[in-house]
Amino acid sequence: MPVRMAVPKECASGERRVALDPMMAERFTKLGAEVLIEKGAGLSAFFADDAYTSKSSRLLEDAKTLYAEADVVFKVQPPTLEEVELLREGTILLSILQPHRNLELVKRLQAKKITSFAMELIPRISRAQSMDVLSSQAAVAGYKVALLAANLSGGFFPMLTTAAGTIRPAKVVIVGAGVAGLQAIATAKRLGAMVEAYDIRPAARQEIESLGAKMIDTGVSAEGEGGYARELTAEEKQKQADTLARHIAAANAVITTAAIPGRAAPKIVTTAMVEGMKRGAVVVDLAAESGGNCELTQPGETIDHHGVTVAGPLNIPSSFPVPASEMYAKNLYNFLSPMVKDGVLNLDWDDEVIAKSALTRDGQVCHEPTRKLLEQ
Repeated sequence: MPVRMAVPKECASGERRVALDPMMAERFTKLGAEVLIEKGAGLSAFFADDAYTSKSSRLLEDAKTLYAEADVVFKVQPPTLEEVELLREGTILLSILQPHRNLELVKRLQAKKITSFAMELIPRISRAQSMDVLSSQAAVAGYKVALLAANLSGGFFPMLTTAAGTIRPAKVVIVGAGVAGLQAIATAKRLGAMVEAYDIRPAARQEIESLGAKMIDTGVSAEGEGGYARELTAEEKQKQADTLARHIAAANAVITTAAIPGRAAPKIVTTAMVEGMKRGAVVVDLAAESGGNCELTQPGETIDHHGVTVAGPLNIPSSFPVPASEMYAKNLYNFLSPMVKDGVLNLDWDDEVIAKSALTRDGQVCHEPTRKLLEQ
């Protein structure tokens, strides 16, 4: 009997993505799998129900019916506790799970012996780049956050020569040069802004400058393990802050993208820095979901602080549901397809990618940091 892969409708408020687009659903069926789609699952991402129809795909009326038949469940957002109750014992779940924020969810997955993979735990190794959900969704977010900054700004981003005179281009400072930051740099440059960027990893300089931006050098390095940045010491933070404050004061827009997976976002832009900015300037905080890089950020809100707009948008990839869904679905396909042959799924637990992205298995919590949180 072929493995049955199920795609429910996302139930999180405001979520418009779907875990499998029609193309990747069809590719799974070509591997011999049967794909089950809850009716309406792709509508918010502009994928009609009939786009999923194939000889090996089925549309089901509701999530309860879907989960009752599923061997593998694909989701974008973490399932609710109610959804977990609908899962059959031993089901395989692939989703963004954010275990450090959802300990009760982890307990329920453990109790029901669900084999769960947190897609954000995919190790950042060369072989797994095509499976990296964080990178694919950050690329979407970085593009959109630059557009948000331009939209909220009190002036133009590009230089304009008009009958009334020449308008100088906006100065944009981008904090963090990971995937999202680099995409924000590229987009702000395309919009015509003068862009400066800061990252505590010296290796980011080449990438920043290759996109036409100028690297802000604070003299602080915090290269961490696995491609992430480490936490700074108090002295390093002060040195960083003094240099950044001067650049931020001259900026028309500041975009912050610095995040540490599984932890609160580092506070980089202080209240004093914002108060040193010119009226009409804007701060857009891409790290709002994990607390924000700016001390004034209110997640999900846009506020005015002494004439400076501070925005903390949430779930930005969902605002571009078509490319975000397509990229996410391709990540899932690249992750799972090597282990599907003639419709049968065999997980290779000796594979580093499989082992390190597993959250729960056989009633145990596999992810050590999450296990420690549960033991506290």
